[in-house]
Amino acid sequence: MMKKSGLLRRHHGNDTLEEGSFLDLGTMGFEEEAGPGTKGTIRLAEILRFEDLHQVSKLAYQGDIVMIDYTSIANDQSAVRRMSVDLKNVAKDVNGDVAGIAKNLLALTPAGVRIDRQKIRPSF
Repeated sequence: MMKKSGLLRRHHGNDTLEEGSFLDLGTMGFEEEAGPGTKGTIRLAEILRFEDLHQVSKLAYQGDIVMIDYTSIANDQSAVRRMSVDLKNVAKDVNGDVAGIAKNLLALTPAGVRIDRQKIRPSF
């Protein structure tokens, strides 16, 4: 028998783990480990059509940072313009920020989180 650490004991109750048994870390929740200072989550979202933007916007209102992949609608300039206007309005509503990070990738942040638009480049 192997002794469980505090983490294993909290999630499985008893003090021992059977020799040769496996622990599935995917089933364990660690939200309480984040601590009281945690304010939000970084979410990854894929926009397949303009209508998907509503669900993504709700995440920013909840205080999450949202990384948005809009590759599926990138060829539709009208949809990209509408999405851009909507995301700017959401950022303004939540007192956050929105900016392009890479080709077809945007970041939407909640209040108190700003996006630095200057790349950090290595010095040689």
